[in-house]
Amino acid sequence: MGKRVAGICYIKVNGAQLEVKGSIEVPLTDKKRETVSGPAGPAGYKEEVRTPFVKLTAIFRDDFPTDVVAENTDLTVTAELANGKVYTLSGGYLVGESDVKGDEGEVELHFEGNKGIWQ
Repeated sequence: MGKRVAGICYIKVNGAQLEVKGSIEVPLTDKKRETVSGPAGPAGYKEEVRTPFVKLTAIFRDDFPTDVVAENTDLTVTAELANGKVYTLSGGYLVGESDVKGDEGEVELHFEGNKGIWQ
């Protein structure tokens, strides 16, 4: 029997469900590692903290929670992936430029925050 690993995903921002178009992107880990090499080859690695985030393309419907998304700086963003895994971003806020594409009826959203947890 096959298992669903991709497909329909769900996003909620402070409890308001957004209509997702396309993909959702979230970090797998909260660290970034890079190999440190010397003359004798790899000596180990260094670690850096990654900023927790959720990226998505949402359909800009007439009930889109514009004020909630644009003005709040302490959002809870929950991403439920098609395989059942859930990533919750807390202390979230919108970063970058989020422009509505009227001809496509969509908006690119990039949230960053204080903490991201896989459940």
